Amino acid sequence: MKNIIFVAPPAAGKGTVSNFLTEKYGYIHISTGDLLRDARNNNDEIAKTITELMDSGKLVSDEIVLELLKRCIDNMDKSKKFILDGFPRNIAQANTLDDLFNELNITDYAVIYLDIDFDEALKRTLGRITCPNCKKGYNKYSTELKPKIDGICDNCGCSLITRSDDSEETFKIRFDNYMNETKPVLDYYKDKYKLVTISAKQDINNIYNSVEGVI
Repeated sequence: MKNIIFVAPPAAGKGTVSNFLTEKYGYIHISTGDLLRDARNNNDEIAKTITELMDSGKLVSDEIVLELLKRCIDNMDKSKKFILDGFPRNIAQANTLDDLFNELNITDYAVIYLDIDFDEALKRTLGRITCPNCKKGYNKYSTELKPKIDGICDNCGCSLITRSDDSEETFKIRFDNYMNETKPVLDYYKDKYKLVTISAKQDINNIYNSVEGVI
């Protein structure tokens, strides 16, 4: 199997597909969004900065994200493959990630782009609910992704929550940031022959099958 980097706009389904691969194949899911949300619970200046930026829909600095990512990789089981979700978001981060991969001798990876339009992504965002314990994601507007019991996680029984940054206003800022900064990353990985594009508007099982064909 290959390590995976997911590159996609907000609400394209990176977390959902990552959960599938984690449960079926034992991947370690490294979500920079989760790393940031966990870090903001710390009682320090970095947590304060992260909270202010995320709640306003702005991107956290590369230095903060990279530090959190390094800590996570240092502590993970090196014998397992990983999914990197939410990083890199721009060319500078892609270059930095290349340096990190070279340092760790990581060469066997694929970059998967989940393609989705603005309207569909917004609808998914406004319906998104997440388990604060096991991190599994659901969507109250999707038949396939609804929890079996409203408001309760299928996996661990915890009450589901709506993320504080999942508002229409914040989403528009995040989507604009993606279009301006993250989309050039696709050309970067295309030039390296690492990029595979998969439509995120397909049935979820078709998406799973397409991703399995890549790994």
